[in-house]
Amino acid sequence: MCGIVGFYGPDDVAHDIVFGLTALQHRGQDAAGMATFDGNFHLCKGNGLISDVFRPKQLRKLKGNIGIGHARYTTQGSGDAELAQPFTTSYPFGLAMVHNGNVINFRSAAKRLHEKYHVLPKTSNDLELIMYTFASELRLKNLDALSVVDIFDAVETTQELVKGAYATVTIIAGHGMLAFTDPLGIRPLVLGRRMTEAGPVYAFTSESTCFDYLGFEFVQNVGPGQAIFIDQNFEVHYKNPYQLPKTFCVFEYIYFAREDSTIHGRLVARERVRLGKMLARKVIESGIQPDMVIDVPSSGYFAASGLAEAIGVPYRRALVKNNHMGRSFIVSSQAGREDIVRKKLNPIREFVEGKKIAVVDDSIVRGTTSRRIVRILRDAGAAEVYFISSAPPIIAPCIYGIDMAMSTDLIAANYTEEEICRYIEADKVIYQSVEDLQELFAEDKGHGGGCFACFTGNYPTGDITKYLGHIQEERESHRGDKPRKDAGGLVPSVSAKAPAPTEH
Repeated sequence: MCGIVGFYGPDDVAHDIVFGLTALQHRGQDAAGMATFDGNFHLCKGNGLISDVFRPKQLRKLKGNIGIGHARYTTQGSGDAELAQPFTTSYPFGLAMVHNGNVINFRSAAKRLHEKYHVLPKTSNDLELIMYTFASELRLKNLDALSVVDIFDAVETTQELVKGAYATVTIIAGHGMLAFTDPLGIRPLVLGRRMTEAGPVYAFTSESTCFDYLGFEFVQNVGPGQAIFIDQNFEVHYKNPYQLPKTFCVFEYIYFAREDSTIHGRLVARERVRLGKMLARKVIESGIQPDMVIDVPSSGYFAASGLAEAIGVPYRRALVKNNHMGRSFIVSSQAGREDIVRKKLNPIREFVEGKKIAVVDDSIVRGTTSRRIVRILRDAGAAEVYFISSAPPIIAPCIYGIDMAMSTDLIAANYTEEEICRYIEADKVIYQSVEDLQELFAEDKGHGGGCFACFTGNYPTGDITKYLGHIQEERESHRGDKPRKDAGGLVPSVSAKAPAPTEH
C-alpha cells in the first residue's frame, strides 16, 4: 500500500505535491519521490519520510506545472532508494509514472513484454512492468499525432494484460496527465480541482483528505477500470475502457485510510463507528462486562467509541500514542513492529488499574503486536483484558498490496479463537463476523461490493494459486522458522523479506 498524487495546473506544483504526500504519509514511510516536467523531467527520491527526502534545495530544482509523487510502503523485497517511485522512461517518449497496488501476473506479463517488444524490466518492480506495458502499446500509435483515443486504447490493452490491483498516475510528456485503475477498482484514487485566477489545478490522490489541506473540491472517484486524461488545454477526458463491477478493498475502511477521508461516498470515520456498533451484539452474547472500552490508537478509535456507545459503557483513551513513531503494521520486520509498539504506546495507569478493559483494535494479523498490547495493559494493573477486533479473522494473505504475509504467518489461519486468546494472553478475544462486515457493504452490491479476500480466501481476480506458490517459494527459501506449538502455547513464525524487490 502506498500513497500517490498527481498535480497539473498553470503554475509550479512541487509544493502541492509535498503537502499532498504529507497528508498521505500514513500510507507509506519507507521512501518518497517526486517527478515534475517543464520540458524536461526533474526527479527527486530517496528513503525516509516526506520531510527527509524533500528539502528546500531539492524543491527549488523541481520545476514544472505538472508533477507526480509517491510515498512508499514496501511489502516484499528491497528497500533500496533506487526502487522508490516515480519511474521515468523515454520509450517511446517521455513518461513518468507512480502506482499503488500489486501486480499478480508479473512473470507472465514480463515474459510477453520481452518476447513481443524485446523490452525487459530491469527489476521485478510492479510499476516498471505497468509503465513498460503501457509504453509499448503507445509505441504502436502515431506518435506525431497522439490522440486521446490512442492513449485510452493503450490503457485498455494494459488493463487486459496486467492483472492485480493498481491505481496509477502518469505524466505523458508534451501531452498531459493520465490516471487509470485496475478493472476491479481495488485501490483508491480520487480526482479534485482547485480554481485559481490563472486557471484550474487538477489533482489525483489516493485519498480525499489531501483536498481538505490544499483547498481542492472533490470531483469524483476514479472508477473501476476507468481512465481519465487531462490534456494541455486542461480539458478532462473520461473513458471506462475495461470496467468490471467494483470490488473495493474493505480493509481501507478498517485500517489503512485516514479517518477523515471519504471513499466512494463513505466517510471512513463513520464506517468505523458502524463497525464498532456491529460488535456490540457479539460482546453482549459473550457475557463479558467491561468497565470501560479503550482503543488502540489511532485506527481503533472510532470503532471503540461506537462499541462503547452501543453497550452503554464509558469510553476512555487509556493508551497514549507517541505520534512520532511509525505505524507498526507497515514496518517490514516483526522485531521492528514489536519495538514500535513498546515505544509508541503508554498506558494511563489511573484509568486502567483494577478495571476490566475491552480494548478495540482494527485487526489481529500475526498476534504478536496484540500480545504486547495486552501485556502493557496488565503491567498497568488491568484486572481483565478483552481484546476486540473490528475486522473478522484474517485467514488469507492480501495479494493486492497490503503486507499480510503468507497464510503460515496469519494467526487466525492456523489456530482457533481459544488458542489465539491464550497466545495473546487476553481473557477473551472477540472478532467481527464476516457476515456482518459484508452486510455493512451490502448497499454497494449493485456496484460489485467489496473485496473480502483476506477474510474469506475468495480472490476477485480468480485463481491465484500459481502466484501464491511463487511467493511461498521465495519466502521459504530464505527462512528457517515455521509456526509451531510448544509448552508455552502458540509461537507464530516471523515473516522474512523476500529477495526479489517488488514495489507496492
